[in-house]
Amino acid sequence: MIILTVLFLILLGAVLTHSQISLLYAGLGLELWFQKMIPSLLPFMILSGIMVRMQLTDRAAMVIYPVVRPVFRIRKNVCYAMLMGFLCGFPMGARVVEDLYVRNMITRKEAEYLLAFCNNIGPVYFCSFVLPLLGRKLVFPYLFGMYGIPLLYGLLLRYTIFRDLSALEERELSTGRDSISGRTAALVICETGPPKRSFAERLLEATDNSIHASVQSILILGGYMILFNLMNLLPHILLGRPLAFLSPLLEITGGLKLLGDAFPLYSLLALMFGGLSCMAQTYSCIGNSDLSIGTYIIHKLVLTLLCAVFYLFWFLVFPASFLL
Repeated sequence: MIILTVLFLILLGAVLTHSQISLLYAGLGLELWFQKMIPSLLPFMILSGIMVRMQLTDRAAMVIYPVVRPVFRIRKNVCYAMLMGFLCGFPMGARVVEDLYVRNMITRKEAEYLLAFCNNIGPVYFCSFVLPLLGRKLVFPYLFGMYGIPLLYGLLLRYTIFRDLSALEERELSTGRDSISGRTAALVICETGPPKRSFAERLLEATDNSIHASVQSILILGGYMILFNLMNLLPHILLGRPLAFLSPLLEITGGLKLLGDAFPLYSLLALMFGGLSCMAQTYSCIGNSDLSIGTYIIHKLVLTLLCAVFYLFWFLVFPASFLL
């Protein structure tokens, strides 16, 4: 704690003594949050929050459930979280898992399983921002590296560490207990289940609650982006220039912008890991539950290692097309 206190005091002093440079880094985080995070993430947060509160997730999962169910052997709510985690962009996966978990719509074991591989960078962000920034011409190999590897990892986990998922979900849900506070399911229903009202009234309330929760979450995520981009200030002061190689490990979007296309393989691996800002954002999504951020980080490290193995295989087998 002493080291952390000293670090933040130094950062505070650097902000006060180098206000122009600190404004540039804080402005970079704010700009990326406003231009990239809000338009790409906030609509999904609001819509998903409405669907969870209206208990429509099982119906939404039917889009892919007939294909996913025979392979992964999971329930519809778990399938919905997988869909949102892979398509809607980080940290939407963690946000949806926490929403479902605190409402007793998935079990703790299912939530842990989903967090292991379903909290990823969004494909729209990856294809429209990352690949053009890195100057990559091929698309499919990078899509497989970014999304195929986590999907296969999730499949491996399902038949190894989480092979008893079906039995556990039946036992835990049958107990009628809230996994977080230990209250009975009747109390959870009493707290979250509205009295008999019209569909329009329930929809309006769900929309209002979802907007409030989503705006609060997006503001917190913006704060993390500004804070971790601001940490580039210290190496800038010490070295006279930003340490671009370190930047993606602090905040991935701002770091990639500073690094450019100089080290594409390093950038791709940093994307899989997510950086400290992504870890903090994930914790902000699951911090109100008993889900472990440490376990999540371990899975992220394993996924980063598997991604490195994939790119090594690509280099060894198809060297002519490597990183094109």
